[in-house]
Amino acid sequence: MIEYIKGVLTELTPAMAVVETAGIGYALNISLNTFTAIQGEKEVKLYVHETLVTGGRDDSFTLFGFATRQERELYDLLITVSGVGANTARMILSSLSPTELCSVISTGNDKMLKAVKGIGLKTAQRIIVDLKDKIISLGLADELPASGGNVDMVNSDIKDEAVAALTMLGFSPAPSARVVVDILKENPGLPVEKVVKLALKKIK
Repeated sequence: MIEYIKGVLTELTPAMAVVETAGIGYALNISLNTFTAIQGEKEVKLYVHETLVTGGRDDSFTLFGFATRQERELYDLLITVSGVGANTARMILSSLSPTELCSVISTGNDKMLKAVKGIGLKTAQRIIVDLKDKIISLGLADELPASGGNVDMVNSDIKDEAVAALTMLGFSPAPSARVVVDILKENPGLPVEKVVKLALKKIK
């Protein structure tokens, strides 16, 4: 079992990193979170999940790499959920940071999960039901952002509608939610259309 790979980052795309160590180049599938974390680095350390598929015409051995141990632990949990495969788990971790995903699961926010491409309502609810207790028992929920507890102070219906609208416009749900929450904290009575207009000016 490979715990991690540490070496020179020789190639990098949003979906894959090639790390050379001891003369061998390892190709690792990565999430956008990991891509952002290691972009511009010369040497990296990626925590590894190995996937071996046998029984077909061609056996395959695939490596997935993660910038943090927490992200790998969440990936390992996600792929235990019925209906969530390797690529779906990577898509979730590309749309939400590990702490954001912990927050979504611990608060039961199935709408945020459903906003991830390829995730339906039933799968989102299954992820929450299956993993809520596990992320708490593993201590992953302890790493939630300090601001996470203030989300419930805003109008959740307006927040969800605004985030859904921004997602339909092509923005990622996690950064959209952060901007929307900040706007609603400052202006709690704003209607959803004004929240969206303000968010469009602030989202980077």
